[in-house]
Amino acid sequence: MARPPRIDIAGMPQHIIQRGNNRKVCFFAEGDYRHYLDSLYIAASKNGCSVHAYVLMSNHVHLLATGENVGSLSRMMQGLGRRYVRYVNMTHRRTGTLWEGRYKSSLVDSDRYLLTCYRYIELNPVRAAMVLAPGDYRWSSFAQNAHGQKNDVISPHRSYQVLGTSNADRCTAYQRLFQHSITAEELKSIRDHLNQGKVLGTPAFQDMVAGLLGRNVKLSGPGRPRKVL
Repeated sequence: MARPPRIDIAGMPQHIIQRGNNRKVCFFAEGDYRHYLDSLYIAASKNGCSVHAYVLMSNHVHLLATGENVGSLSRMMQGLGRRYVRYVNMTHRRTGTLWEGRYKSSLVDSDRYLLTCYRYIELNPVRAAMVLAPGDYRWSSFAQNAHGQKNDVISPHRSYQVLGTSNADRCTAYQRLFQHSITAEELKSIRDHLNQGKVLGTPAFQDMVAGLLGRNVKLSGPGRPRKVL
């Protein structure tokens, strides 16, 4: 059965996850993380994409990004994948599949859920019990979004920019968001919509997207049991 096309609208952000094949490691050394970020910057710039948040875990990655055209994010992920896999295979003298099939994505309602997705992504190492605080993990966008550390990969979304009138104000406001935990209901909703490739948003936002695309964009039945970290 053919896979349904991705839900993709120009200028609307998407939450993306890509896993290592069989959940195996896809970053083997510190240089791999750096090369992935370099490759992400190149692929995003080349394909008209803005990356708002990311985390690189040992066996999967989360990205929050917006493409300026339909298909921009798909082309970004294809270019990123080719460049990074070629590097890994040459550097570590390996062959075979690195990623587990195609990436998963969920269109995000920027007015209601985008900043929650920012937090969801950057708190991933905390939920995995790798660190006590998001700032303790090197391979995420938290240092830039929360402390203004220079990061060429990141292009702030307007939902982030309206947090304050200066960089310092925005960072302070962003840090405050992490004083409140993401609820269990929000965690489940993010995971279910990402797993099914549906639109994470209010019913009104989902109806608007469904009207534009002429297709169902809401969850169909219970979310898949497979866990998304």
